[in-house]
Amino acid sequence: MSSTDEPSPELSRNLAYLLKHAHLRMAELITKVLTPHGIDGRELGVLLALGREPTSQQQAAQRLGIDRTTMVAMLDTLEGKGLVSRHPDADDRRRNVVELTDAGKDTLRLATQASDAAERVFLAPLSPQAAVHLRNSLQTLVTQPDNQHS
Repeated sequence: MSSTDEPSPELSRNLAYLLKHAHLRMAELITKVLTPHGIDGRELGVLLALGREPTSQQQAAQRLGIDRTTMVAMLDTLEGKGLVSRHPDADDRRRNVVELTDAGKDTLRLATQASDAAERVFLAPLSPQAAVHLRNSLQTLVTQPDNQHS
């Protein structure tokens, strides 16, 4: 990167800029390692949200913080790939239960390993302690209730 390609000192201290570009780099790495598994980062998120046991579409959407319409579209895609299956809940026929197929479990395992490797590459410039601190700090920021109006 030449000096003309680098952001100004003011921009390089701007949190929004830093988070955006860190996200772009991480997304690029994730895309590269997940492509051989036939999924993208968002689809991996859905597989992770479904976990190892059946759950409702609504619960999965809540875990991911996405709306029901988006969740249905993502599940349609994953179902078309043979990674998830849906069926009515035995106790509440209005509710769909979603579960990973055997292929979905295999994909989740392999894609998680690939994603973990990409994270290690992304975090390699940091010390192990700094990497843990970054992850913990981001987790705190993401899981804290919105207090912007306090």
